[in-house]
Amino acid sequence: MKILRILSILFVVAELGLSQTQPQPQRAAVSPGVKVDRNLLYARAGGKDLLLDIYRPENQEGLIPTVVWIHGGAFRTGNKDDAQTASVTWLATRGYAVVAINYRLSFEALFPAQIQDCKAAVRWLRANADAYRLDPNRIGAWGASAGGHLAAMLGTSGGVQELEGDLGNQQESSRVQAVADFFGPTDFLKMDAAALPGAQKHDPADSPESQLVGGPIQENKAKVARANPITFVTRDAPPFLILHGDQDPLVPVNQSELLYDALKRAGVNVTFHKIVGAGHGGPQFGIPITRAIVLAFFDQHLKPALKKEK
Repeated sequence: MKILRILSILFVVAELGLSQTQPQPQRAAVSPGVKVDRNLLYARAGGKDLLLDIYRPENQEGLIPTVVWIHGGAFRTGNKDDAQTASVTWLATRGYAVVAINYRLSFEALFPAQIQDCKAAVRWLRANADAYRLDPNRIGAWGASAGGHLAAMLGTSGGVQELEGDLGNQQESSRVQAVADFFGPTDFLKMDAAALPGAQKHDPADSPESQLVGGPIQENKAKVARANPITFVTRDAPPFLILHGDQDPLVPVNQSELLYDALKRAGVNVTFHKIVGAGHGGPQFGIPITRAIVLAFFDQHLKPALKKEK
């Protein structure tokens, strides 16, 4: 585990810049040289069209390594447009395709619908890789908060049939080759015990986690276990990068510590950066040093190694 001590002055500068230029979240302009294919239908479920957007380098040769971005929102809000609001599409300027997906929210369907949708999106990408010049053998997942949870689920539950669903392209694999998890919950049952003073409660029936599984989490422990990425950890899980603020009032940092420990015990390649002073998201997760960590992680695991000249 690594503690990322980002200088507080950088936090202040980033926060000032955010407050001055973005008084309210809004979709940023797409970077030059990035092509966007919007609102592509990857599946239909429960009467809902499930859509995704693909941001990719316009003139890159060869197959493009791909990162699936999964938005947060407590499992009950948010959509794929958050990829631009959250400023993650910069990765498309570094030689990646960034695929932002919608999935069914908790008021539309209970778990495991959400992870089944994410898996369906990965299978669709592999089935349609040629059309968009995507590399089907180099697909990663990245998400924040609820999206971090689902990215972690993608990483640990590869091959778990009950979570696959039947939303099409069943001949394709839903496995991913790398996971970046930003402050995602893991073991819902332990959230309140590890929460900071005055933090959000998770045991009540109206909590995001209870609404996800269809009842108070402490009364639905079997359902909660099925929604816990730690349940499915094996040594076959892909490399993980985990970032979490130690002052997170919504998802206790202990949630990432539990996942890190489980992955480490299983022998999985995992790196955990605990960001001192950071809360639930915020500018600390978008400043250059954090971006460099994310880029280095995906470069290591999703880009082919350069061959040395003899």
